[in-house]
Amino acid sequence: MGSLVVSQALNNILAQTHRFVEELAKPFVGRDEEAYVIALAIITGEHVVLIGEPGTAKSALARRAAELINARFFKYLLTKFTEPDELFGPLDINALKQGKYVRITRNKLPEAEIAFIDEIFNANSAILNMFLTIMNERVLYDGYNEVRVPLWTMIAASNSVPDEAELQALYDRFLFKHFIKPIGEDKWADLLEVCWKIESGLYEKAEPILSMDDIRRLNKLVFEVDVKPIKEKLLKLYAIFEDQGIHLTDRRKGKALKAIAASALISQRLVAREEDLFVLKHIAPRDADEMEQAYAILLDEIKATEKHLRELAEIEHNVREAKTYISKVSDFDPRLVDYLRSFETVRERVKRIAEDTSDDVVRQRALDVLSEISEVIDMIKKKFMV
Repeated sequence: MGSLVVSQALNNILAQTHRFVEELAKPFVGRDEEAYVIALAIITGEHVVLIGEPGTAKSALARRAAELINARFFKYLLTKFTEPDELFGPLDINALKQGKYVRITRNKLPEAEIAFIDEIFNANSAILNMFLTIMNERVLYDGYNEVRVPLWTMIAASNSVPDEAELQALYDRFLFKHFIKPIGEDKWADLLEVCWKIESGLYEKAEPILSMDDIRRLNKLVFEVDVKPIKEKLLKLYAIFEDQGIHLTDRRKGKALKAIAASALISQRLVAREEDLFVLKHIAPRDADEMEQAYAILLDEIKATEKHLRELAEIEHNVREAKTYISKVSDFDPRLVDYLRSFETVRERVKRIAEDTSDDVVRQRALDVLSEISEVIDMIKKKFMV
């Protein structure tokens, strides 16, 4: 009976974890991957930096993540002129008169469990040094004081990767790096609809799905995931990355196992699979170019099921973008010939995937994509008849 209760409790928290990722992404269009990488950071108790242009929902995702786990949240936009008091609280003048160096930290970073720091690489040297110890040791070294802080995960944002040498240590403190792109044209209509709902107040504050105690339990559960099945493949990937010029520090190599285990938990498993190795896309690269390179390596090396699903998702994205373009063409456009040839070739590729796979999920996904390809081919042929 006891083991049944334990098993049920485990199933419940894993199901809620999966739901957490879904609910985090729910109000946003095309931000499933961002929600996933933020969830990885929170489950592992690590930090994540989101790099990309403004207006891509970075701060909104961070706030919603905190709401979904009922965590104390702190948000701040850094400039070159930001002073430590703005982040860590002003000095207590009364205490100072008594010879004590104390900050008033109410509603400031030292009391936060989830923090969102926008334009983090604007940090000056004073703030930089304080960030490093808070992120690494969860300790605020301030004057003569060492103050333990409850920070669980820092979610940071920047428009670009830092080039300055003095910022490299801070950049490396983020186990997870994600490079955000604007959503594709095929999702613009959905974006308008969702933004309208948000602006009109139809999306209310998120109701908590997990608590910080649940997050701590999940963090311990990370180390109960069986990672042995992927270790050999992981070592091979490290060697390939190094050979291709993508260098991981020893610290990042070691911490990657936590991320892989967290990926398994999100999929409601206690055993890691090769598909969980895709988290390396968010750990290995230093910049967007390396991210594309790392992703290509992972697609080549990871087993066919996941590779096929990723390939089909990319094909579907391209088909929808083409459909948007073709619908706007009123007269015959010579590029339609190229589109037709390209999609006829792609259709044969997807047919082969559907015929060759033994995975029912892959087969059904391929059939769905085939239907979309046939639809866009029909659209092109109708244009020829105009």
